[in-house]
Order: sequence, then structure tokens, then C-alpha cells
Amino acid sequence: MPVNLRAANLVDDALDALLPSHCLLCGARGQGVLSLCVACEADVPRNATCCARCALPLETPASLCGRCIKRAPPWDAAWAPFRYEWPLAQLEARFKFGSDLAAGRTLSSLWNAARAPHALPDAIVPVPLHRSRLRKRGYNQALELAKPLAKHLGVPVLHDTLCRTRATPAQTELTAIQRRRNVRGAFEARFDGKVPEHVAVLDDVFTTGATLAECTRMLKRAGVARVDAWALARAPARR
Repeated sequence: MPVNLRAANLVDDALDALLPSHCLLCGARGQGVLSLCVACEADVPRNATCCARCALPLETPASLCGRCIKRAPPWDAAWAPFRYEWPLAQLEARFKFGSDLAAGRTLSSLWNAARAPHALPDAIVPVPLHRSRLRKRGYNQALELAKPLAKHLGVPVLHDTLCRTRATPAQTELTAIQRRRNVRGAFEARFDGKVPEHVAVLDDVFTTGATLAECTRMLKRAGVARVDAWALARAPARR
């Protein structure tokens, strides 16, 4: 275990002894910064069996899902260590829409503990919010998840590289086709100085991939050779 991580764990243990945390889901004793009890942490759905190209959860192991075989997405690889299902979906909603920063810290802790891809990018680029939505929400959930993950992996965050040039309606209630149309032309990518060869564009939840795909196209248009799509959680295919 690296020295800095060991020291952080010692601090967490000391704080937990003085001010024990509580599980955000059931109220039982938490585990330090990870405000989940052992049982609720075990219930968090891991995305262990998934498509290597788009991270879509699969019932049986396969190198690629049917969608990626039929039409490859614009990004080069994907990483989403969890499935967007209960109880992680509840924590994500509390963080994203309820300003629950404790839920955000717990989600970050879960992501930091997940096994990272072998090929790390040169930089992480979080999906931006439009300034109007940023003013309303007060923070960009993708950026807040990216910062601790980037620190943990030793990779810089380029938070000004992608810009959302126009406000778009929320994607939640839209179909896959509507989502693609909704974000088309909504982003620009700009680099100050040398363009990195390999970046990961990061969002909180990966549903249809419309937003990540549009961001990937803009980053590649700006000169990035390889773009990976990262998200905390991947939504299963709609039936």
C-alpha cells in the first residue's frame, strides 16, 4: 500500500473512532469516509461483466456487446466500475440533485477503490455543465467526482478543456435518438498548449452514451488521438 494511502487510512480510522460515521442508506455504523455499512457496501452493484468497448452490463462474458459489434462508438475504450442500479442510483440522485455532499464523498471513495484500467490517460476531462445549470446547481457533479479520482490515480484534470456552448434540456426523459439530437453541437474543445495524446472524458452516469460520444468527437477533432469514456456507473440496456 502506498505511504500516502496508508497515512490517509490511519487518519480515517482515527476520525471514525472520535466521530463515527453512519450509513447513508440504512443508518447503521459507517466505515469512516465511506459512509456505508458493510452490508450496504456489499449491495452496491459492481459492473464486473461488461462490454470492453462501452461498459454495457452483460449477463455472460463477451468481448463486445451486440451494439458495438454492429456500430463501434467514437471512444476507444470505456470504464464504468458500477451499474446504475439501487442503491448506488439513490446515492447518485442525492448527490446530483439534492446537494448531498456526503453522498458525493461516498461515491468518490467507491470509485477510488475500484480497479483502474491498465492504460491510464494523460489527463481527465470532465463533462461540463452549461453556466446556467452550474449557477442553479452550484457545482458540476462530474468535476467533483473527477478531482479525487484524478488525485488518487496521479492524473491531471483539465476542467476548462471542454465547454458547453449552449444550454440543453435534461436528458433524463429523452429517448436515445432524442439524446443524440439534444447534445449535437453543444460542446467545444480547446487546449492551451500541447494537446495530450490520450484523455478520458468523465461523467457521473453513462446511459446511452450520447453526451460522452459528442464530447469524444470534439476532443478528437481538437487533435486528441485516443479518448476513453469513463463514468462512475453504467445503466443497463433498456428492455
